[in-house]
Amino acid sequence: MFAETTAASDLGELRHFLVAERQKTLSDTEWKFRMRGYGFHVKRVSGGVMVARIPKNEILGCVKM
Repeated sequence: MFAETTAASDLGELRHFLVAERQKTLSDTEWKFRMRGYGFHVKRVSGGVMVARIPKNEILGCVKM
């Protein structure tokens, strides 16, 4: 699973993954649902997306999108 193998410090690769997955979906709701399936909780904030690893809700950082 991508969430288990990605280091918290590698936000560039995580951003690439998030953008690629967003392009596959029709809406933000569908994208967020897919990200939860990969083990990520995403929340839109000003300036990007706050990404956390679930189930511990460990915040990885803010990714510009």
